[in-house]
Amino acid sequence: MDLKELFQQGGPLMWAILAASIVGVGIFFERLWSTQRSKVLPRAFVDRIRALVAKGKVNEALLLCEENGSSIALIIASALRAFEHSTSRADIKEAVEEVGAREIAHMDRNVEIVGTVATISPLLGLLGTVVGMIQVFRNFVEAYASGAVGPDTFAQGIWQALITTAYGLTVAIPMLLLYRVLLDRTNKLVLEMEEDAMAIVNLLEDGRRAAKARPPVTEPKPVAPEVTP
Repeated sequence: MDLKELFQQGGPLMWAILAASIVGVGIFFERLWSTQRSKVLPRAFVDRIRALVAKGKVNEALLLCEENGSSIALIIASALRAFEHSTSRADIKEAVEEVGAREIAHMDRNVEIVGTVATISPLLGLLGTVVGMIQVFRNFVEAYASGAVGPDTFAQGIWQALITTAYGLTVAIPMLLLYRVLLDRTNKLVLEMEEDAMAIVNLLEDGRRAAKARPPVTEPKPVAPEVTP
């Protein structure tokens, strides 16, 4: 018996498990595409921004962030804007955390659906098995009433009922692995973004302290011309 026949023997709940698996796989690949490092945390761009901030070119760094559009660019841009309008490190950090939380939520979008597919697939399989066993015992009662009870009355119905459980587990195990892959990927990117954002905040604070410590520039007093008698 091939897979197509097994699928048909499993009953209508096999279609529900198949639909759940298609949704889970589709979201997995969509999340992989959306959380590419080039779209979230381009390393060359971050290094360039850090170099500009270290040189005190905050406006130029802000312009590049606005043109880039990646998640880390939006976070750094919020830090640079807060730096221009506030003298408090707490205000800068709050702006970074606010935008960062929004970007993290965007990265985590739909990830839980993959986890949900991994959770409900074996439950759907178990439900299919329970429904199949109910049908087995109903057929047994009918066969017993007609005096045609035999070993095949149970055997055939039971293995057909167990197909959905096997199929549900076959879907759930890979889905759970894919879910963990997405979580680990997102967590690593979030950790790196937090480190890069705080490094920018530290560079801004260092530049501000250096500017305050620098002695003020005094203009030389004009010398009055000598008057000759």
